[in-house]
Amino acid sequence: MSTSLLIISRQAPWSGLTAREALDIVLAGGAFDLPMGLLFMDDGVFQLVPDQQSSAIEQKNLTANLQALSLFGVDDVFACSFSLEERGLARTALTVADVQSLELEKVRELIARYDQVITL
Repeated sequence: MSTSLLIISRQAPWSGLTAREALDIVLAGGAFDLPMGLLFMDDGVFQLVPDQQSSAIEQKNLTANLQALSLFGVDDVFACSFSLEERGLARTALTVADVQSLELEKVRELIARYDQVITL
């Protein structure tokens, strides 16, 4: 039985390489059929905003990687509803159409479901 892994991405896409590294881990795990989950919290929810001008800060746009998650078998994609609300983001305006919004209590339950958790 494979060990399940949850990646919690807490960094904004423009704050350095951490957001990209979190996505790379998830995509690599998915490519090897590991049970993977991805949770966006805090400023990490900004990764889900469409039409980002990443070239202005000389970084690669993460949108293509986000849209490829299901192709790599990563269907468990979540966003903390509190983080979305706190930053004025509407669930309906996110890049990843099938991201599931979770209340804080459900976030705790989600974390408990996984064998390993990595926060970036």
